[in-house]
Amino acid sequence: MKVIIAGMPKTGTKSMAEALQVLGYNVYDYPDHYQYLGAEWEKICTYGGSPADLQPMYENVDAVTDIPTYYFWEELLEAFPDAKIIVTTRDDLDAWWKSIEQQGVAWNSWWIRLIWILSPGLRRLGAYEKRIIGTTLRCNTRMAKPYGKPFLNETLLKMTYRRHYTYLKQKAPKDQTLFFSVKDGWEPLCKFLGKEIPSIPFPHKNVKGNILDDLFSQHPMFVGFKREAILYGSLLLLGTAFTAYKLISRNQFL
Repeated sequence: MKVIIAGMPKTGTKSMAEALQVLGYNVYDYPDHYQYLGAEWEKICTYGGSPADLQPMYENVDAVTDIPTYYFWEELLEAFPDAKIIVTTRDDLDAWWKSIEQQGVAWNSWWIRLIWILSPGLRRLGAYEKRIIGTTLRCNTRMAKPYGKPFLNETLLKMTYRRHYTYLKQKAPKDQTLFFSVKDGWEPLCKFLGKEIPSIPFPHKNVKGNILDDLFSQHPMFVGFKREAILYGSLLLLGTAFTAYKLISRNQFL
């Protein structure tokens, strides 16, 4: 482990994941934590764990970002004491909240609800997410029911944000830590990591929650959820059509 992104979600974590990949790092982002280490994280968030548990989980990973690793930055640093910490930030707490809210609305769009209904895999991710997000954000930030209106507690989320960043400023080792806004671009990031500045613009991902479009069109796990929904949806339509045909045929001979 070389880099720990300790900033909260919606502070440029998706942009950072892309930037670190451009710089040559092997990065685990939110979907990867679930896809490859979901069982381990469920165990840690249910029964507890230690830095000794995290070391074998991430020994072959260069950098981590987003939920749940941002919350366990201190334990990760104990497991990988030479790692550098990058704390992604937002200038405006209200703007951060609006970004969180937009993400919740995007997750509850009609087409994602439809995939949720038809894909067992996405429902399993939802169950994992409920536990992990409840642990790391310390409040109910998702819907009470899979098909209901998202419940986003602005007051508690802002308290969580302030608490997290205040603690980082107090406890993160200053010689290993960079507080960074994606607006700052490549220069401070590359200087901190000892990398040359790339010739391409600094990436800007997940603007207004559009990361979901990218995930469901590009990420293998989410593409699998969509295919699963199409398969089960097709079987449901075929079954309904066959049942209707049998009922109509039976009535014709009565």
